[in-house]
Amino acid sequence: MTTTDWDAAADSFDDEPDHGLHDPVVRGAWARRMETWLPTARSTVLDLGCGTGSLSLLVAGQGHRVTAVDRSPRMAEHARTKLAGTGAEVLVGDAALPPVGSQRFDVILARHTVWLLPDPAAALRHWFSLLRPGGRLLLIEGVWNGTGLSAARLTALLHAHTERVHHEPLSGDPLLWGKEVDDERYALVARAEPPRRHREIVDVHLVLRRGPDVLLARRAGTGYADGLLHAPSGHVEDGEDVRAAVIRETAEEIGVELDPDELRVALVMQHRGPGGNPRTGWFFEADLDPARPPRNAEPDKCSELAWYPLDALPDDMVAYCRAALDGYRAGQRFLVHWHEDSDTVAYAPRAPRRAVPLPVASAATGGLHHVELWVPDLAEAGAEWGWLLGRLGHLPYQRWSHGRSWRRGDSYVVVEQSPDGTGGAHDRLRPGLNHLAFHVRDRDTLDTLVADAPGHGWRLLFPDRHPHAGGRGHYAAYLENTAGYEVELVAP
Repeated sequence: MTTTDWDAAADSFDDEPDHGLHDPVVRGAWARRMETWLPTARSTVLDLGCGTGSLSLLVAGQGHRVTAVDRSPRMAEHARTKLAGTGAEVLVGDAALPPVGSQRFDVILARHTVWLLPDPAAALRHWFSLLRPGGRLLLIEGVWNGTGLSAARLTALLHAHTERVHHEPLSGDPLLWGKEVDDERYALVARAEPPRRHREIVDVHLVLRRGPDVLLARRAGTGYADGLLHAPSGHVEDGEDVRAAVIRETAEEIGVELDPDELRVALVMQHRGPGGNPRTGWFFEADLDPARPPRNAEPDKCSELAWYPLDALPDDMVAYCRAALDGYRAGQRFLVHWHEDSDTVAYAPRAPRRAVPLPVASAATGGLHHVELWVPDLAEAGAEWGWLLGRLGHLPYQRWSHGRSWRRGDSYVVVEQSPDGTGGAHDRLRPGLNHLAFHVRDRDTLDTLVADAPGHGWRLLFPDRHPHAGGRGHYAAYLENTAGYEVELVAP
């Protein structure tokens, strides 16, 4: 059948209500639009709410195989007559649940139909089930005098099924309507592809230790956080595991070739920068080998490398790196660090804390929960214990009128000046608490603590046998504070 034949068939229904498609100019405008919306290859098309079949006739005229559905037997009969000889099938049925059985289609077309349905969301869900993978849902809708369905509302309904929705405004083309219009009229072409699964970039970071110090690099020329300090870091590439990635990035940035056995997982943190997307960072710990000193291997991205005390980090750092190192020092293993859009990339000391430690599985039965020490002078104890516990990675936890506490991981230490106390001083040689003992990660860190302790109320016990007062092969320091409490610090 020629184009003239199609026009003649359509003209035979000029007296029917047909959305203006009886006009040859309007019909031609719609035909041109349909060519851009429909596949170029011959396809199967389901026309829902087909009316008298004028759009179905245009679609069939472009070489597609049409199944048309309308709930009105009279309209369906008109459509059969109009589509006679095209090979189209016309069915009577509800557009929301078309009577097509298990058939699948390349295109589903609905013009001025969705807004009339009692449950558009359910209808769209069913229509997507009738499309072949990669198929198209072509919806022509609008809002007339406050009645209808807006493009924003319909797009939102479609996003439950696909992210590929093309919006084409139609109000500005008077040829489609036979006149100028100023209301909202549009077409949406949605592809039958499921929403993409959430994906995140994976970062890797190196916490390189030199005793109590960590290595930081100052960013430069990257376009992001330039001028701020950050641990050596990068992104995991396709096909890489996180350990291989941090080994590669370490070699590229600071020229140190690490062996996998030198790496220990320090912390995992999901973080979101201001206005950005979430990403997950793996922080690995390794010790400095003096035979392999780090160097600035990427001077175009880094202006300097420097060592900084982990317990006295500088403020001019990338905020999420600072949050991760603070959490690492406190013994946290899993953190969520979420910026507000108004936050700065730089660490802000007075800004609200954005890092939230995630609880891990409950500590095994019998694990230490907390230790509580009753002290004669809370202010004195707060200063002395606060310094030592802070240097050991504990963070301030609780504060009340008679006490303070510091937490690391699942355990915490309390000092309290209770009004119920009956003694005036602590005697570690009497029955009761003799001393507390803490791990220290290495000998350099222990030696630094011993050197700094006198300035914070702690004195070294057994100096004639230090650092082996506990016996040969036991590298430790024994300290006593003003109130007579003893602490043992043990290094590997």
